Amino acid sequence: MRPPSSSSSSSAAGGGGGRVSAFTMRAVARMSRARWFIFLRRVYQYQNGPRSDLGSNPFNSPGWLALELGIIVAQMVLTTAVVATSPSERPAWPLRLWVAAYNVGNVLSLPLLYWRHRHSSAAAAGRGDALSDDLEMRGASDPLRSSSFLMNKARAFLELFFAMWFVMGNVWVFDARLGSLHRAPRLYALCIGLLAWNAVVYSLPFLLFLLLCCFVPMVGYALGYNMNSASAGRGASDEQLAALPRWRFKEPPDVPRDRDHDDQDCCICLAPYREKEEVRELPCTHMFHLKCVDRWLRIISSCPLCKQELK
Repeated sequence: MRPPSSSSSSSAAGGGGGRVSAFTMRAVARMSRARWFIFLRRVYQYQNGPRSDLGSNPFNSPGWLALELGIIVAQMVLTTAVVATSPSERPAWPLRLWVAAYNVGNVLSLPLLYWRHRHSSAAAAGRGDALSDDLEMRGASDPLRSSSFLMNKARAFLELFFAMWFVMGNVWVFDARLGSLHRAPRLYALCIGLLAWNAVVYSLPFLLFLLLCCFVPMVGYALGYNMNSASAGRGASDEQLAALPRWRFKEPPDVPRDRDHDDQDCCICLAPYREKEEVRELPCTHMFHLKCVDRWLRIISSCPLCKQELK
């Protein structure tokens, strides 16, 4: 039996690499259009750009507020249960005081959370100008602006309190000189869990910077795909693509291949249509290779030639 030739081996390797590249491209395209990726981009822009150009605060969206409420309630229930079930534990440092003050901070966060919900609802109803964050600098004295000023000051105070209490908790919990972990295992486990959660929260801006400023450009450069353009919400959905007509190309016998004819070449890849290749027609009657136009439409849902939007 003859061994496979080098050309066949290279073509097989190239086909496998093409399949892997196509799979990676689809995965990256789906990620760039995912809601969590778009939300992270909004958060990064809100943190680093001028607020006048950014619209509403992404942290005041209903989904994020519901997530914050669930985390606060879960922390309050967990801390109360652990403290109530460990009355005999005697830690070296006053960990019960630390947990109690942490819970007080969570309780004070609830009215702030409700105010942010009211703030976002008013902004969505078209009254956001009266409740925006920079109103206190305009010298106005109406009740809405005064409440906005007070709530923003209270939120800043709470953030400062949690930051100082985070440092104090690290000093008390990780003081190796006393070695009292065995005397209060539940309280120490609870405090370590709360400190770890706060460490993750405080490191989110740095992780967000690594994702959007390091990882995303590297992936885009390696694949030749701009993830930022797809995250603008302009790509076509799977339902829109499925509604477009598709068929296998049949070359007309009367049209020579060397003729300059718009319907004989795909203007995305510039390759001529071959017999039985899958093609797709857009509402503007322009036709393209199925794979070429689907990849294009998943980024921008308009015709590459006439720029007509999909229905």
